Amino acid sequence: MKRGSGGAVSRRSVLRGGVAIGGLATLPEPAIAAPARLAPRPPMGWNSWNSFATTITEAQVRETAAIMARKLLPFGYDVFTVDIQWYEPEAKSYSYNAHPVPTIDGHGRLLPAPNRFPSSAGGKGFAPLATDLHALGLKFGVHLMRGIPRLAVERDLPVLGTRTSARRIADTNSVCPWNPDMYGVDMRQPGAQAYYDGVFRLLAEWGVDFVKMDDMSRPYDAHAAEIEAAHRAIARCGRPMILSLSPGETPVVRADHVRRHAQMWRISDDFWDEWSMLEAQFTRLENWSPHIGRGGWPDADMLPLGKLALGARDTRFTPAEQRTLMTLWAIARSPLIMGGDLRHLDADTLALLTNREVLAVNQASSDNRPYFVADGTRIWSARAPDGAQFLALFNTGKALRQIGFDLAPLGLATARVRDLWAGSDIGVARGRIEQTLPGHGAGLYRLTPA
Repeated sequence: MKRGSGGAVSRRSVLRGGVAIGGLATLPEPAIAAPARLAPRPPMGWNSWNSFATTITEAQVRETAAIMARKLLPFGYDVFTVDIQWYEPEAKSYSYNAHPVPTIDGHGRLLPAPNRFPSSAGGKGFAPLATDLHALGLKFGVHLMRGIPRLAVERDLPVLGTRTSARRIADTNSVCPWNPDMYGVDMRQPGAQAYYDGVFRLLAEWGVDFVKMDDMSRPYDAHAAEIEAAHRAIARCGRPMILSLSPGETPVVRADHVRRHAQMWRISDDFWDEWSMLEAQFTRLENWSPHIGRGGWPDADMLPLGKLALGARDTRFTPAEQRTLMTLWAIARSPLIMGGDLRHLDADTLALLTNREVLAVNQASSDNRPYFVADGTRIWSARAPDGAQFLALFNTGKALRQIGFDLAPLGLATARVRDLWAGSDIGVARGRIEQTLPGHGAGLYRLTPA
């Protein structure tokens, strides 16, 4: 089931310097000093959604984390994230129970379901699991839905540190259209911020390093107050945490606001292994290109590679499309979050994920920009730390064809060319570079003055 299909929610907007962001009445923007940069480079890691849906267990986490630490961590993949419904004892597949009974504490905060995460018993939460993943050299991430559990509202549980309760802060008209777990929080109510503070304080106690917060980026203006609340709660919780907002599309016109409150934000709905979805990401990443970097990363979503969907199938992307996916995510500096089942990681997929020269484009380039858009052709460039140029050529058509680009816009007349995917120098280009690429294929090159 796809998450984030849109739908009616209560309208709420935010004042920025006295100017309303898209809606009706509002809260003032919080006056918080910007936290230390949490993500100086695009985060890299693994997320459980593409391969386990809602069902991952502690045993599967531990098995997968050990593989990740051995095979991917040496290349920079260090964020391990448990996705949606870790608190749901009866979670199943890609669908959601209509009337879930999540595991919560006496203040309405979500807890890991002990039948799935036995080490959480006795009020330990994710602390034991996070400690063990940290010992492997990994960062521990969790998924959160926006809002407060509906079960907490039904029971009218007290909000930690306040005299108010769940019913008083819940906005029961603000609901996620594809998940039944939560109500929105009405940030106009006393105690609303205290609820979010308590949630993130609990995550900090567990040792959480990364939070993927869902049902946030769309509709953006309606959820802006809760985006700010999460940012504020992280600043107060005593532990650095990367905040990743999902799903998209995050509107480009809200780039300044989202950059000040999160380190990652989704540019699309859930991305899966279909060429039409991959082709659509080109335009979205092109639109977001002016906003890449400075500690904030437009997120084109996970990499649906290898074994997917509870082991039901392998990725539908062809080898050429897989290379296009990695090349686009690299040159546009999207976070690299592997989604496939690492227990079935094949040699070809591992090689695709661990090409150090390609990863360096994602992690250390600058001035990333689309240069040329035409039928069947997309071209991006970026600058290497030493001043060399990276160039990505994409054939988005179906047939084998030659893709070329004049060097003059890069400030080059003649350049030595290195094929980063092949890991080899391929000659000198004079005035123009041309390469023959398969349908839906890509090439990634390093150009240095000859």
